[in-house]
Amino acid sequence: MAELYIVGTPIGNLDDITFRAIETFKKVDFIAAEDTRHTLQLLNHFEIKKPLISCRAQNEKIAGEKIVKLLEEGHSVAYASDAGTPGISDPGAVLVDVVREAGFEVVPIPGASAFATLISVAGSGGKTLIFEGFLSPKPGRRRSRLRELLATGDAVIIYESPFRITKLLSDIADIDSTRRIVVGRELTKLHEEILSGSAEEMQKDFSSRESIKGEFAIFISGTKNIQLSEESADN
Repeated sequence: MAELYIVGTPIGNLDDITFRAIETFKKVDFIAAEDTRHTLQLLNHFEIKKPLISCRAQNEKIAGEKIVKLLEEGHSVAYASDAGTPGISDPGAVLVDVVREAGFEVVPIPGASAFATLISVAGSGGKTLIFEGFLSPKPGRRRSRLRELLATGDAVIIYESPFRITKLLSDIADIDSTRRIVVGRELTKLHEEILSGSAEEMQKDFSSRESIKGEFAIFISGTKNIQLSEESADN
């Protein structure tokens, strides 16, 4: 049956790929990828050879229409973003819409994500968690959105690049210097680093470093769960 499979791939450590993901790549007729060169390295590691289709953010709708034609011809297709689960701050959502509107089934093949990885070691999440992904690179918009997010009182997950991480941490510290945050750098990779402390402590730590490399996921703790705990203790 012609189906589109949305496949989660490792965010760093290749051992995190699932058996189901490997078997899916092996059985489909075509593999669409955010970056064919990047996905080719993953496929070569597991000795999988399939025709590749480029499907990145800039051509996702057009690529989606090409994939629909393949499905109409009876072919099955798997889609993988560069790392993690497609559609989570990665391309994939537009492709899913195009394929589903064409009447074909979309099958999720769960896998790793920086979002879930950081949450699992962050602690103190509370009942509600906001996933924001990447904030605007423009300072004014970034700070404005941060104020809105922190004002909700809910925990927040943000992604950031090594080029703007110190600016982001400075912005958080300016808004609430005592807010507890967890910084995950290069998650699951060789130089993985997970640090926890106040926004001010994290800002001082990273501002003092001569160089910063790797991708970041940042957990900002909420205040609602703290207030609820204090109210329960008073009662």
